Amino acid sequence: MTSANPADSTDPRPTQPERPSPDDCCNSGCHPCVFDLYEEALERYEQQVRAWEARHAPRDEK
Repeated sequence: MTSANPADSTDPRPTQPERPSPDDCCNSGCHPCVFDLYEEALERYEQQVRAWEARHAPRDEK
C-alpha cells in the first residue's frame, strides 16, 4: 500500500544497509571488522525505522 502523504517525499523511509559479502572480510581479525560495522549500521537502521514508523503512524482523530 502506498501512502499519498506529501510528507513522505520529505521524510523517506530509511534505507537498510547492505550486508557485506563474505569476501569483504579479510579474516585477519580487524577491529572493527566490516561485519561489526554492518551490525552497528543495522542497529541504527532499526532505530531509525521505528522512529520513522512512529512519525508516519495514523493519527486518531477524535
